[in-house]
Formats: sequence, C-alpha cells, structure tokens
Amino acid sequence: MHQAKRVAKNTGILYGRMLVTVFISLYTTRLVLNALGAADFGLFNLVAGLIAMLGFLNASMAGATQRFISYAQGANDLKNVKSIFNVSIVLHLIIVVLVIIFLEITGYIFFKSVLNILPARLETAKLIYQFMVISTFFAIISVPYEAVITSFENMTFYAFLGIFESVCKLAIAYFITFSSIDHLYLYGLLIAILSFFLYLIRIIYCHKNYECCVINFKKYFDIHSFKKMTNFASWSLLSSAGSILSNYGQGIIINLFFGTIVNAAQAVANQVSGQLSVLSTSVLKAINPVIGKSEGAGNRELLMKATILGSKVSFFLLMVVHIPFLIFMPLLLNIWLKNIPEYAIVFCRLLLIRNLIEQLFIPVVPSIYAQGNIKGYQIASSAIMFLPLIISYLFFKFGYPPQTLYVIYIFYSIFASIIILYFANKNLNLSIKSFLNNVVFRCIISFIIVFIAVLVPYSLIGDEIIRLVSSVVINVIVFLFVAYYVGLSVNEKEIFTKLFNSIFQKYLK
Repeated sequence: MHQAKRVAKNTGILYGRMLVTVFISLYTTRLVLNALGAADFGLFNLVAGLIAMLGFLNASMAGATQRFISYAQGANDLKNVKSIFNVSIVLHLIIVVLVIIFLEITGYIFFKSVLNILPARLETAKLIYQFMVISTFFAIISVPYEAVITSFENMTFYAFLGIFESVCKLAIAYFITFSSIDHLYLYGLLIAILSFFLYLIRIIYCHKNYECCVINFKKYFDIHSFKKMTNFASWSLLSSAGSILSNYGQGIIINLFFGTIVNAAQAVANQVSGQLSVLSTSVLKAINPVIGKSEGAGNRELLMKATILGSKVSFFLLMVVHIPFLIFMPLLLNIWLKNIPEYAIVFCRLLLIRNLIEQLFIPVVPSIYAQGNIKGYQIASSAIMFLPLIISYLFFKFGYPPQTLYVIYIFYSIFASIIILYFANKNLNLSIKSFLNNVVFRCIISFIIVFIAVLVPYSLIGDEIIRLVSSVVINVIVFLFVAYYVGLSVNEKEIFTKLFNSIFQKYLK
C-alpha cells in the first residue's frame, strides 16, 4: 500500500508537469512552424530529427543504468550504488565517443548521396546537423544523472526540469520569430545551447543532493560491475540503435519519395503522438523503479503486479486522451495550427492507433530488463526492426501513398508485442493467457465501449465546438466507469479503492 501511495504521488506530480508542458510544447510547435515555414520545418525535423530518435537511446541507456541502481537500492547496498554510478559515467563517455563518430560518418554519407534537400538550404542543413551532434553529446553524458533522479523517484525535480525546458523552448520560438537572422540556423543553435544548460543543471543538482553521486574512479570503479553493465548495455544498445535507425529511416524514406513537405506532416504527427503519450509515459517512469527494486529485493510477485497494473493504467491514460483526438483530429489540428501540412491528419490517426497497441505491452519490457537476461529478447526484437522500412520502400516503389508506412508499422507493432510476451513468459514465467485475458482483452473492450459512447454526440450534434466539448465530457465520464468496472480485476479495484480513500481522507483533514 505504501508503494502504491508513492507511485500515485509521483504520477500526480508528473501529471501536473504534463498539463504545463503539453500546452507549452504544442504552442511552441505552432510558433516554430509559422516562423520556419513548412519546408524549413520539415527540413529541420529531417536533419535534426535524429535528436528525437536518440531519445530512444537515452531512454534505453537511462533505463539500463536505473535498473542497476534500483536493484542495488532494493538490496540496500550504498557502496554498490556509488560503484554503479561511477561505472555508468565511464560507460557513457565511451558510448558518446562512438555515437559522435557514427554520426559524423553517417552525416557525410547522407548529405553527399541520400537526402533530398534543395541546394540553397544544403549548407544550413549541414550546420543544423552539427548542432544536433552537440545536443546529442550532452544528452548522452546526462544519462547517468537522469537515471539517478529516476531511481530515487524524485519526480518533483524531474517535473521542474521538464517545465523549465518547455518554457525555454517557447522563449526560443518567440525569439526566432522576431529575429532577422536565418530562423532555421538560429533555432538549431539555441536548441544546442539549451541542451548544455540542462546538462549543467542535472549534474549540479545530483552532486549536491545525492550521496551516491561521487566521482572517484580509483575508489569506486569496479571492473566486475563494469563488465556486467557493459554486457547488459551492449544488448540494450543493440535494440536502441535499431530503434534509432528504424525511426529515423522513416523520415529518410518519406523524404526520398515525397520531399520535405511530407516530412513536415510526419513531424506534426510525431509531436502530437509525443505530447499525448506524456501521461502514460509518466506512469511508467513512476512504476519502473518499483519494478527494479522489487527484483533486487527478490520480490517477483510485486514485480509482476506492478507490471500488469502498469500496462493497464498506462493504456487507460493513453486511451482517454487518444479517443477525442482520433475522432476530432481535423478540428483539433485546425485549432492548433494555422496551416495543416498535407497528410498530417491521416499520419496522426494511424500513429495514435499504433501507440495504443504498443502501450499494452511496453510496461512488460522493464520487467524483462529487471530480471537481467535480455540477450535473447534484444536479438529477436532487433532482428525485425528494419522489416517495415524495407517493406515500405518496396510499396513506395510501386506508387503507394505516404500513409502506407504507418499502416505497415501497425502490423509490425503487433508482431513485436508477441515477441515481448514470449520472452516475458520465458524469463519471468508470465502467463500469456492470463495477460491476454486480464490486460489485453479488458483494455480492448474498454476502448470499444468508450469510443462508441463518444461517437454518439459526434453523430448527433451539429455545432463543432459544442460537439467537441460534449464528447470530451462524455469521454471522461464513461471512461471512469468503464476503466474501473471493466478494466480492473477484483484485487485491483480493492487497491484503487483503498488508495483513493487514503488520499481523500488525508486531504479532507
């Protein structure tokens, strides 16, 4: 119950962060799109989009480091936590050198013979790419500190940093709007500078507030921990690298066949998807330390409960915001953006459907990581990552439209989810039948009921704004009943009822 309260508190803090950052980020995107224009906006997201894709690398590496720190915390071993922190510093310095070398070689090849960029913007695009490399450098060496913040479940500081970053990006968007300097160049430069300041804030805060953040390689560097973490990180890095190349490859293939204007539509879809996924991602960030500490303490039962509950709760939180967007996408994009890039609406809808499918199974992955035997899972998941790109390329060769790529990736996500369940069953003895019945089927039925309920006012009311408001209200009301009575099992209802009563009584007093 104590852990449930802690998770609920952290989720609440991250929810508050989401409320602030989502609106700021969406408005920032509108300003940047208007300041750069569709072509330059698409160009920036094509060239500098690897920053976002490297977010997969940072999240994966932070998750790997956090897994070891949380495991040591679960075993109450402070010396081992300090050792893991020092090892992770060395490990990420090695990783950042390898990544920078890879980026420079890849950039040379792409600009020389791959990317479809107008000659007049080529030099600016190359500068943007170098700014991206700088941002990547600071993002990677920040990972050990990000992992420490997460493992200690300090979601207050995490939320503050997220809000600060969003406000800074909004300020950058305003600044470039009124600047006489090339907007695309200036935007890339300021984003790179911001990444440096965020890195400084993290290291100063962590060294000041956490006893484990002591850099002393002579005293705390442990070769056994280094080998163990390197082996784990190597397999984790394989999957992360595959995700980066696969996701960035989507932009390249679209660029080759359709140009930077369609890249702009893809950027809008990614922005919508990312912002709408913040809350469900926040739940996982709150639950993942519990999963790691449970395994470290040898409590596999708690690990499985946290995994199943995480799958349900994160899906429900994604579902409640996805349904109105799926139905009202044209209206909402029109309110958000002055000029909607072609294909943006269909891209957004298909990407949201893919996110809903993946969200059912994503929380299972940290449990596989917590158990530690990730080699088989990483090989299997990495082996299929490039299939959608290859298939999409062939379809585009035969003249299929851009949205074909997103349809193919929906089928890929279903297949990838089967792999996750297989290894969860193999490594953690997760019952696939029980997971399907208790999580997947309950969530799908809940989604169908709420979706149909929201379609009623959409079909009957003529005025767009009234129809939107009434649909959102019905969406929330029906969602609360369906999520509780259909989505949750008897034991889960008891946990939520006790948690709600505890929180209610606390604030009532």
